Amino acid sequence: MSDEMEIERASASDVSNWTKMEILLQAKESNASTLQLTTTNKGVIWFDQVSAMPLDTYKGHGFRTELVKMLEDLKPQFLRFPGGCYVEGASLRNAFRWKETVGPWEERPSHFNDVWRYWTDDGLGYFEFLQLAEDLKSRPIWVFNIGISLKDQVDTSALSPFVQEALDGIEFARGNPNSTWGSLRAQMGHPEPFDLRYVAIGNENCHKKNYLGNYLKFHSAIKSAYPDIKMISNCDGSSQPLDHPADFYNCHIYRSADSLFSMAHKFDNTSRAGPKAFVSEYAVTGKDAGAGSLLAGLAEAGFLIGLEKNSDVVELVCYAPLFANSNYRRWKPDAIVFDSSQIYGTPSYWVQWFFAESSGATLLDTTIRVNSSSSLLASAITWTNSEDKKSYIKIKIVNFGSSSVNLTISISGLDQNSIQKSASSKMVLTSANVMDENSFSEPNKVVPIQSILENAGKEMDVVILPYSFTSFDLLKESTSICIVRFRGTTTSSFKSYGPTKSHMNQGR
Repeated sequence: MSDEMEIERASASDVSNWTKMEILLQAKESNASTLQLTTTNKGVIWFDQVSAMPLDTYKGHGFRTELVKMLEDLKPQFLRFPGGCYVEGASLRNAFRWKETVGPWEERPSHFNDVWRYWTDDGLGYFEFLQLAEDLKSRPIWVFNIGISLKDQVDTSALSPFVQEALDGIEFARGNPNSTWGSLRAQMGHPEPFDLRYVAIGNENCHKKNYLGNYLKFHSAIKSAYPDIKMISNCDGSSQPLDHPADFYNCHIYRSADSLFSMAHKFDNTSRAGPKAFVSEYAVTGKDAGAGSLLAGLAEAGFLIGLEKNSDVVELVCYAPLFANSNYRRWKPDAIVFDSSQIYGTPSYWVQWFFAESSGATLLDTTIRVNSSSSLLASAITWTNSEDKKSYIKIKIVNFGSSSVNLTISISGLDQNSIQKSASSKMVLTSANVMDENSFSEPNKVVPIQSILENAGKEMDVVILPYSFTSFDLLKESTSICIVRFRGTTTSSFKSYGPTKSHMNQGR
């Protein structure tokens, strides 16, 4: 940077009258490009809120279609927003405050995200998150700040403005169009209320001195004004009961691959009484994850199978983080990576894709007996396709070991000819190296590969490849409840809570 460089500064009077300018640009070809603003007149021109937006966005609401389509393919049941530490801020002055993120985009003041070190214009604000959840036919879960950041806290006695801000935020989402904040929502083009039923009171704040006092203030106020809203505590109640009222308790679980795979049994002995679990952030991180490895995805698959088998107490689960711009990637791994023109899913994304039918499915009783059972996890569900109204069995198996496993899969409760072979298939996620990753140059290096399941039936001999995630999808004729058993050479018991209804709703 030159020492002679001059910095122009404007007074308020110089920039008091802004003119909104829009122009349609048409690309002649596809390649990386830059936007240049030039003038033939000498002088100073001030620009603010400069953005290039495609005309074709998801349902016309400003989101890139191909990005949201990848999210849509996961069939999310909810959308948790606006994030975790982003809600808190390193300091409270830089926390996400919803009132500053609504109204005309060019009038939003923007703020510095001091946790991840970037400036955001808040074009993606509270309204846009609610709109995206609605467009995805998902329920919104709003995480709001409760007067606690990473560095500072508001005393419970001085909390009233934060409590009122939360109540105003709920009114913005749910209030009638004549209410104070509901009228702003209506002015923004959405007169009908959004379906907000869940709120998370803070993010990762349970260990903070003021959390319990602050939480109880919010809980009391929201319960009084909106008794139907379900409230989520930051405190983990999986090993001991909570000491405060809540509808759900939060778990954030980031581990090495071996550790997360072993946590498939975390909720086996959790009390079935009281609030249910919301695993709102989970992922393999560190050297096992790289920028999104197969190893990380397989460990996460084993963990999710454990959650699926405990879906009577684990009701909500979502991976984090969801999206990452490759030009400013502050965290690895992520589910979906993009730049201005490209996109790919990491193996972690594709693992979640295997569970797209789990919400509302019937969980089947499963037993596994095989000599390498410590590296093998399995679950089975039956689900009904909303399009063809047909019933399917999905059997998922993770092999976290370095050797192939020969299995005999037996399904009891079915007639001999109740499986349609022509409509049954196998899907396998694996790769030559367990640390393989996807990238813009090789976006499909680690993706599920589908093949015909030629021996589909109530008993099947199969080979489970090393370091792989496999699903067997069987179209069945009857509506009978089944039990699935996996047999090998030696015996090992696997605990299950089926058959029951799976309530594990996946979201983002």
